[in-house]
Amino acid sequence: MAEPEFRATGVGIGRRLRSLTHAGQVRISDGRLELLTSYGTEIDSAPLRAVRAAKPWFAPQDKALAEVNGTRYLLTMGEHDPAPGEAGPPTVRTFLEAVRRAAGGRRG
Repeated sequence: MAEPEFRATGVGIGRRLRSLTHAGQVRISDGRLELLTSYGTEIDSAPLRAVRAAKPWFAPQDKALAEVNGTRYLLTMGEHDPAPGEAGPPTVRTFLEAVRRAAGGRRG
């Protein structure tokens, strides 16, 4: 398995009003976005061409929306990028840039 192009830990992942995990993982690898629990169990995944990611206008700065396989997830990222080499959630901007870069510049 190739090294992930993007990896974030400590990410809150929710669907509608329900929290699925407070310390989940988001990974982009081999052209796929994966949402995982803190234990590595898959919540959902899809090829990046089937994923839409955006910053909702109504949410605080640390929130992002990701639509994966037609299901909308609210991701709670960090307010600041972690120090190099340290685990932790990146900012929403870093996540959105990674999705666009991995999808070949396509906007979500």
